[in-house]
Order: sequence, then C-alpha cells, then structure tokens
Amino acid sequence: MKKTFKFNVENKTPARQLDSIKYEIRKYIKREKRKPLPEGVDFWKFECQFAKGNEEPRAIEFLDITKCIDEAFNENSETFYMEIIATKGYKKTVQEQSVQEES
Repeated sequence: MKKTFKFNVENKTPARQLDSIKYEIRKYIKREKRKPLPEGVDFWKFECQFAKGNEEPRAIEFLDITKCIDEAFNENSETFYMEIIATKGYKKTVQEQSVQEES
C-alpha cells in the first residue's frame, strides 16, 4: 500500500476521517497477513514509511503506525503519506542468536 491520506474530506469531520483511515490500514494489514506464506518463510514482515505533508518519507517501525498517524492529526497536517510493504520474515534460529550474543 502506497497512499496519501487526507484528513479534510467533504461530508466528514476530521475525527471521523481519522477513524476511517485507521480502519482502512488495519483492513489492508489483515488482508496481507491472510495471504499464504511462500515455502520456507516464517511470517509476513511489514516495512513501513511515513511522511507528513510534503516531507520526505522516513522508515518507521510497524508498531508505530497509529502513533505517527495520531501525531500528524494532532499537528493539524492536512495530508500524510503511508507506505506499507509486506516482505518475507524469518525467525532467528538458536545458533544465530548465540553467535550474535558472542560478538
């Protein structure tokens, strides 16, 4: 999903539009998680980018999506850009974890 969202939409209050944006993003994430995993992949990992107004998009953590949206809303930004891309995720094995701890 690569999309620019607007808070000021005709026939909706900005607070209601905020709820509808969050709902659309959650719906997209749920749809992506339902897709079958390719062989050898442990889970879907989401790479996210966010930008307020005309800023340059910056990478954010998946868990910070709603925090960034709320921040943009509270700063009275008219628009924001959200990019969420599902990628292949792999769990670390016990051997990989022990090698990282030794270094």
